[in-house]
Amino acid sequence: MQEGEILALLGRNGAGKTSTLRTIARLADPQLRQGEIWLDGQPLHRMSAWQAARNGVGLVPEDRRIIAGLTVEENLKLAQIEGPRGWSIEKLYDHFPRLAERRLQEAVTMSGGEQQMLAVARALARDIKLLLLDEPYEGLAPVIVQEIEKMLQEVRRAGYTTIIVEQNAIAALHLSDRAIILDMGEVVFQGAAKEVIDNADLRHEYLAI
Repeated sequence: MQEGEILALLGRNGAGKTSTLRTIARLADPQLRQGEIWLDGQPLHRMSAWQAARNGVGLVPEDRRIIAGLTVEENLKLAQIEGPRGWSIEKLYDHFPRLAERRLQEAVTMSGGEQQMLAVARALARDIKLLLLDEPYEGLAPVIVQEIEKMLQEVRRAGYTTIIVEQNAIAALHLSDRAIILDMGEVVFQGAAKEVIDNADLRHEYLAI
């Protein structure tokens, strides 16, 4: 991947998308049986999950894992307790003004879209190089999806590299620079996101769109 690009990792359910993200973040089987994973010259395949996180991998899981009982700001501060810090709390609020408005609100009482913003902001609170997003649009209203997309465009302009796994493939493709399609764990396409948008046969065969 190129620094600062967004990659859509697509495929039907069970194709291996989430497993790929978990493998990169070292949350899957810690003993990578074949292949290597390198990030900025560092061998992620030799690391545990906490080591990968300290070396720049930020995973936003599908369930977001917002910590109950803590405010928005406490969730962000907790992310900065250990390891290198990324964006400051105030910079995060500048980019995500909705979170600033709710900084003292218990985070789990926010809407799903607001919690998704917090999950991404929490990842950026650490010093990351690679942002992994698992189903960021799931269950969100179209207007909130648009807000999340604007947020991710800001993240791209800030120079972060992003991999997005998303069932709403068209939305992910319009946001992304490149795409990879998986089928039963195998790569069946890699290229420009626009190629997938323009190829109805490819989408029908592997994405059922």
